[in-house]
Amino acid sequence: SFKRFLGLKSSDKVPDSKTIWKFRETLIQEELIEVLFFRFNQALDEHCIFAKNGQLVDATIVEVPRQRNSREENAQIKAGQTPEAWKQKPNKLRQKDVDARWVKKNNTSFYGYKNHVKVDKGTKLIGSYMVTPACDHDSQELETLIEKADAGQPLYADSAYVGQ
Repeated sequence: SFKRFLGLKSSDKVPDSKTIWKFRETLIQEELIEVLFFRFNQALDEHCIFAKNGQLVDATIVEVPRQRNSREENAQIKAGQTPEAWKQKPNKLRQKDVDARWVKKNNTSFYGYKNHVKVDKGTKLIGSYMVTPACDHDSQELETLIEKADAGQPLYADSAYVGQ
């Protein structure tokens, strides 16, 4: 189905996962991924693809490998600094995720991020998104996700958004 979407024939070669990953990383480095996401959604909107009969908002925890840092290293990370020992070893530094955070949900601890999304109820297409450390509360990104164009549509959310 993805080949059909791109206009490729079944006989056409498809790039491997590393090529796609490298392309995505280049888009991020060049700060183009959000521009392309916006333009894609704009094109969908121009063709009246979005149903606009309601918006769903929710957040999902995305776990990442847990870091095995010392207390001193964790204190430096929280202060926005990079531990000196890591600077000496660039390969080790590449393996460290300094933006992920811990969160406890239903008595279970998770380490990672939260994907906050707003989805069109009718089509299930993502209208907007935000990625934060896992410790951020779901409701904190509601204002980022909702746009003026959503006015007049029902908003569906779980109990994490009650205060909002």
